Amino acid sequence: MTDWHGGRLSAAQSAWVGERMPDAVLVRDMSWHLVASTVLHVRGSLGGEEVDAVVKAGDATNHHIDREIAAHAGWTDELVSTRHAARLLDAHDGERVMLLDYLPGALVEGTDAEAHIGTYAQAGALLRRLHDQERRVDAEYEARVNARALRWLDGEHRVDAVVAARARSILSRDPAPPVEVVPTHGDWQPRNWLADGDVVRVIDFGRFAFRPAATDLVRLAAQQWRGRPDLEAAFLASYGDDPRDADRSRMNALREAIGTACWAFQVGDAPFEAQGHRMLDAALRAF
Repeated sequence: MTDWHGGRLSAAQSAWVGERMPDAVLVRDMSWHLVASTVLHVRGSLGGEEVDAVVKAGDATNHHIDREIAAHAGWTDELVSTRHAARLLDAHDGERVMLLDYLPGALVEGTDAEAHIGTYAQAGALLRRLHDQERRVDAEYEARVNARALRWLDGEHRVDAVVAARARSILSRDPAPPVEVVPTHGDWQPRNWLADGDVVRVIDFGRFAFRPAATDLVRLAAQQWRGRPDLEAAFLASYGDDPRDADRSRMNALREAIGTACWAFQVGDAPFEAQGHRMLDAALRAF
């Protein structure tokens, strides 16, 4: 059990998994190697039967594990009940490691399914089920996320100085009113959807938080829906309405663009950084 994971887990994380799956073997390393996060497809005995599972782990800098554990404390149940999301089998928040059911299917991103109307119809319906579980008013949300966007601009990035100054001005002058928030995924897009035949499933709740519903549409609008109004229409028809308020949505787009450009630069993802700069240009035009 000492090296079955190829050194991808800490000694404590490996021991924790070993206590639950003593004969675990690595099937595939599914990690996204730009960030301090490990995602392993494993197979072994659990509760007296052989199962396929997913080990997710992170180091002390990884807060996505904490968020995903929080998501599974009731908020994923609606999707887990129909096998549209993975069931959490066990977790150790102190060691930042978790064990989940393995879901069948292939990532939608980069496949033919990414351009299919049916994919977005299903994704819209699934997102509505997640969002409809609770609604509450958060008087501080807008101020918090504006402050976070300003902190991104305070760090290292390649955003043009004039562009950064304009973004700062908009963020600083924003009235930051109270907004309605719901349980959101935080990265609702094809790289976190699985296609299993005709069924779409969702993975990775590492950015889970209570936010305005419209924030889960920002990345789709900047990527897959560009030039494809049919995909957007199919998604919204299944979702049931369009949660985007014109004024708040342009703020959502601005903050998402800043975070994308700055984060991608810091982790060395040049294509995603370029997308962030394009998103930032588009977001500023809305003002």
